[in-house]
This record gives sequence, C-alpha cells and structure tokens, in this order.
Amino acid sequence: MSSNTVDGGHLRAFIERIEKLEEEKRAIADDIKDVYGEAKGTGFDPKIMRKIVSLRRQDKNKRQEEEEILDLYLSALGE
Repeated sequence: MSSNTVDGGHLRAFIERIEKLEEEKRAIADDIKDVYGEAKGTGFDPKIMRKIVSLRRQDKNKRQEEEEILDLYLSALGE
C-alpha cells in the first residue's frame, strides 16, 4: 500500500468496532447511573459512594500515602 492509498474496508472495520464499543460504553454508563439512583432512593449518598469506588480502584499503598499527605496538609492549615 502506498502512502497515497487507504484500505477503506480495513478502516471501516476499525471505525465500526470503535462505534460499537462507544455504544456499549454509553449503555454501561447509563446502567451505573441507574445503580447510583437506586442507591440514592434507598438513602445512600451517591457522591460518597463514587468516592469509595474511586478509592477502592487505587492501589492500597498509594491511597494510604495520599491520605497521609492530605492529613499533613490539613494539619498545617489548622483543620
């Protein structure tokens, strides 16, 4: 293939795969939003739940290090 030609079929296959994955990602995001809504309906705070999910995603040592730095900074501010 020269630099002036493009394999349209190959390109189309990649584009269609990406589009399909984007659709799946939107559907999953909607499902996650629904779960947070259900949790809120039963009295849980979605903002705090998102924070917990974020913290659990982190490496435990990295999370502890960040918490220690946060505590240090808050202490320096008199908080």
